[in-house]
Amino acid sequence: MDEYFDLVDRERRSLNRIHRRGTPLEAGTYHNVVSVWTMNRDGRVLLTLRSANRPLMPNLWENTSGWVLTGESSVEAALRELEEETGIEATPEQTTLLGTLLKMQSFVDVYLVRVDIDPKSIRLQKEEAISYRWEDEAGLQVLHEEQLLAFPIAFEFEPFRTALRQAAL
Repeated sequence: MDEYFDLVDRERRSLNRIHRRGTPLEAGTYHNVVSVWTMNRDGRVLLTLRSANRPLMPNLWENTSGWVLTGESSVEAALRELEEETGIEATPEQTTLLGTLLKMQSFVDVYLVRVDIDPKSIRLQKEEAISYRWEDEAGLQVLHEEQLLAFPIAFEFEPFRTALRQAAL
């Protein structure tokens, strides 16, 4: 099934056009994506191991992320992706926007979602991930230094390290 997303300009204003995922973006057009750091009651964040069959960045650890689909708000996309990829159902009240990064032609809204769940209740989206783990900041740092984090999460780790540290308190 094809996925479509809304196009925006450099100032993130709607261009009133949609675009099919997988086709190149025109110069001067952008789209919205989300990145979700899921933190449990122990202050650890959820990472999933990308499947070896993934065409990009196989066998690397990542957080939940995905595209904001046409007509969806950023927070709706974050909650949808979290449930699709991990089985975790969260609410907007559990969700905090940490900030937005511009990466190539994507505006990346980075969220923190606090959950109080049984850590073993994760249901992975089989075509996406093969394993999961809960890591504290020190564990994230080790994975980062060993280059075992997929690029998107490594790109976000440094700018949001302080916010994640404060959230874990």
